[in-house]
Amino acid sequence: MNEQSNEQTTFIEALLRAATEARSSDIHLKVNSYPIFRIDGDIYRQEKFGVMSKDMIEKIAGSMMDKHQLGVFQENRDVDLAYSLSGVGRFRVNIYSQRNSLSIAMRYIPFDIPAFDSLNLPKIIKSVAMKERGLILVTGITGSGKSTTLASMIDYINNNKPVNIITIEDPIEYLHQDIKAAINQRELGMDIYSFSRGLREALRQDPDVILVGEMRDLETIETAITAAETGHLVMSTLHTLDAQETINRIIGVFPPYQQKQIRMQLASVISAVISQRLIVRADKHGRLPSIEIMIGTETIKECIADEDKTSTIRDFIKSGTVQYGMQTFDQSLYSFYKEGLITYEDALAESSSPNDLALLISGVNSSTDGIGFGDEDGREKDGAAKTGASGAAGSPSSGQSAGSQSVYRSN
Repeated sequence: MNEQSNEQTTFIEALLRAATEARSSDIHLKVNSYPIFRIDGDIYRQEKFGVMSKDMIEKIAGSMMDKHQLGVFQENRDVDLAYSLSGVGRFRVNIYSQRNSLSIAMRYIPFDIPAFDSLNLPKIIKSVAMKERGLILVTGITGSGKSTTLASMIDYINNNKPVNIITIEDPIEYLHQDIKAAINQRELGMDIYSFSRGLREALRQDPDVILVGEMRDLETIETAITAAETGHLVMSTLHTLDAQETINRIIGVFPPYQQKQIRMQLASVISAVISQRLIVRADKHGRLPSIEIMIGTETIKECIADEDKTSTIRDFIKSGTVQYGMQTFDQSLYSFYKEGLITYEDALAESSSPNDLALLISGVNSSTDGIGFGDEDGREKDGAAKTGASGAAGSPSSGQSAGSQSVYRSN
């Protein structure tokens, strides 16, 4: 390595080390700008590193790309890749062209997979992860922690079941080591050429569990549903806000003449939709995952299959808390607010129905303590409090670290 390369390596190492020490989720490098760190959702310019020149960013980008990745960039003017720095962590990197210069966006991925219990996820998600078959979707906007949640679910399976797991990712983010499960991780562009092709190939690799990094197109969605129909557990992500929108998005990808059939197929395989948003803690130390959980009960399946009933999914999620472990975003936010973990303002800002949540917090529905404790028809069942209630409200279990949410740094 020549002297200039050493200089750039030293600079990027110092920059990334500073970013991880500051608990940054993302790092942005742009010509004629200071490096930018995103910390707990907000961006901060790092003036101590100076303004980045065009030559500097080109050299950093060149040091990260191999010949194949350079070829992809030259053809498409952007490229995704993974970058590792010993003793610091892994980074999901996107190098792209803007205004005839390069910019670099990097997302931090710790070497260690966060333990499930450190993430303040509802305990029902453990039961979801242990399903034998079906389709599990984790949804949310970019940066909402989807990859971290999926990685923790795969890690939980790995620690508890002797199964064969195939992952298809772009790029590979968290690195899994075999524990009880056997895990093979395939990267788009390096090991496979498309999500849909990798998914089809996975069906011939004796999988029990298949993780698809993202369902980006009709072919991938169709293949994922087929894989779930053939008895596999398929896990993937979508950029949708909640369960109801997720169902509509999947159906809407298909042409009208196919939609009725896809509704029936999706209804038959859906196990759960886990939608999440990250919200800053009241003490400003990290973020909490506000989670909506839809479980594929018979009533939910009927709502998916019948176009006229799809709009009622959110109501059934709300009323299925105790019996099935489901919850809406507002129920999750209400639980966090009651425990003093988030502020009133932040709860309303992240709410799906701010007016309803405000009324709930003010005590209008105090007779039910704000949570839908009935069954799916709104009627309470004897003994329901003993069924699926553990962790269903999305609040932290006793003994969890107050700062543990800072691990949510990955998409």
